[in-house]
Amino acid sequence: MAHPSVAELTRAHRSWWPWAVLVITALGTGASNAANDVHPITPAVALAVAAVLPAVMPPLSGRAATAALVVSGALCGLYFALGYADGPVFLALPTVTFLTACAVPVPRWLPGALVGVALVAAGLAARWEWHADEPHKSLWQAIGMVGIVLAAGAVATATRNRFEARAERLERTATEERLRMAQDLHDGVGHGLAVIAMQAGVALHVLDRDPAAARSSLEAIRTTSKEALDALRSELAMIAGEPAPRRPAPGLADIPALVDRVRSAGLRVEVVGEPGERSRESGEAAYAVVQESLTNVLRHAGATSARVVWTERGVTVTDDGRGGAVQDEGMGISGMRVRLEALGGTLRVGPHPEGGFAVVAELPR
Repeated sequence: MAHPSVAELTRAHRSWWPWAVLVITALGTGASNAANDVHPITPAVALAVAAVLPAVMPPLSGRAATAALVVSGALCGLYFALGYADGPVFLALPTVTFLTACAVPVPRWLPGALVGVALVAAGLAARWEWHADEPHKSLWQAIGMVGIVLAAGAVATATRNRFEARAERLERTATEERLRMAQDLHDGVGHGLAVIAMQAGVALHVLDRDPAAARSSLEAIRTTSKEALDALRSELAMIAGEPAPRRPAPGLADIPALVDRVRSAGLRVEVVGEPGERSRESGEAAYAVVQESLTNVLRHAGATSARVVWTERGVTVTDDGRGGAVQDEGMGISGMRVRLEALGGTLRVGPHPEGGFAVVAELPR
């Protein structure tokens, strides 16, 4: 299920209810001033409505957001300083503060909100001084405005932070899924292409003198390419959002077929020991390590043979190729490392003391 972004949250908050506040402010201001025999009431309504207007405008950012809060507070303060009656005008600055805090971080809205509420308090004090208003009422109204404005900003900030955290989690999840898909494509398709390339080389080498061996290599190419294409279609369908059955991840039971496929490409592979009983996750990681290691032997090592040695602690894959230090781990080795570390295992790669290259994977049971 998709979750709304911070921008969508802000648009949702500006959908209809700020307009309702605007209408309530206009009608309520007119009614309250008329009830208190304040005439003319048109300037009072205009000031109150103008103080709410930033709430129904497009989201502001930067200095414009701060200015909107200051302007709203100044208009409210002027409203009270002119002696107009209490009413829905008290909703103006909290509403503008809430919507501004939904759109911008705390350093952008807090200074403007503080200045705005100070201007409202100054207007209440002026009304008490110039229009014989009750001093205690004005004091408590000013204190209440400070609390309501800061509470509105705090609630909006908490909501914004929650949505930002959710958006970050969703983005991280999407990134991890893209990396997983890329890793699956690399492991499955990359291995298939390496086997196909080796089989094609074998077929070309024996085509004239051993047609039966060439035919066998071509059949292996057909089988391997079909598997690679199926894997590619499945992953691409998932990337495109189309329904596609998820292939079960290969594990320990699939390693013999993997070894036979590599052997058919012309590489001698010796298997020593047994993997023993391991968890499904450990078996999937072991398959990935053996597959990537043998694929790298086919593609890069220039080797004629490889050994897969199972031990109590894990699996080691060595070859008799050119060896050498790892200059760039690339997606293959880094993918193996991530898989193992996620299970609490380790990976060591590098030249073998007896020549060639070694991949040593410690697999937790």
